[in-house]
Amino acid sequence: MAVLNTTAPYNLFGLEGQDYKTAKVAVLPVPYDSTSTFKVGSREGPRAIIDASRALELYSEEFDEVIADKIGIFTLDEIAPDYNSPEGMVNRIAKEVSIVLEDGKMPLLLGGEHTIAVGAVKAIAKKYKDFSVLHFDAHADSRDEFMSTKYCHACVMARIREMCKSCFSVGVRSIDKDSAHEHEKEIFYLKDMRGMDGKKIIDTILKNTKENIYITLDLDVLDPSEMPSTGTPEPDGMCYSQLKSIMKGVLAKKKLIGMDVNELNPIPGMVAPNFLAAKLIYQTLGYAFLK
Repeated sequence: MAVLNTTAPYNLFGLEGQDYKTAKVAVLPVPYDSTSTFKVGSREGPRAIIDASRALELYSEEFDEVIADKIGIFTLDEIAPDYNSPEGMVNRIAKEVSIVLEDGKMPLLLGGEHTIAVGAVKAIAKKYKDFSVLHFDAHADSRDEFMSTKYCHACVMARIREMCKSCFSVGVRSIDKDSAHEHEKEIFYLKDMRGMDGKKIIDTILKNTKENIYITLDLDVLDPSEMPSTGTPEPDGMCYSQLKSIMKGVLAKKKLIGMDVNELNPIPGMVAPNFLAAKLIYQTLGYAFLK
């Protein structure tokens, strides 16, 4: 007997008829948060983003298109956490992302904690020899080691810089003294962005990144008034409209070769941040592919 009323399929954006062969984007949910050092729970982030995305209106008035129809997006199964070793988890992610890249897809990772980005960049660095990592975050994440491991969400950019020499961090407003001195030219502090118009901010990012970019987006770059659902919220952050505008301006000139969105730590009963994350991902894909 035919079912007359069904809900949207359980995948990012609730897409009917997913086709991996023709998709340009492969989504990898990574429910992992074993090195979270303050508020745990980002392992629930991928499912929260997917749940919210299934209720989005997929027609974009900005593009006058259903973005998903023009791109092709396929959601893969969740990557199982490796609870034995943070380094092991990084390697597991790298292996899965490498498969996606070999298949000619752009990887989109849904976190989970920020450490997932290390695995993704490890795979990206094997395929691309000339690229930049564009890092949006309230925190510099540049400690060499934290809480007895080099594979921690506080060490993400330290590990990424070992694989990619062109890194640029945007929106930072929390940093340790050593990192501030060592990486001064690679960090675009939010305090300095405050006095700039949108064009100057975008131009600064464009000048400090190569044509191919991998974006790693920690949602705590946003102000807690709009994004309270993170493990380490930091006051006085960016707003959604500013971040979206930056994505649009940067991706008009650059090629997006991979992306992760991480550190969504869902708050029970508060769904607006989950929708913000899903909508930001959808708009960013539009800016990347529908130029």
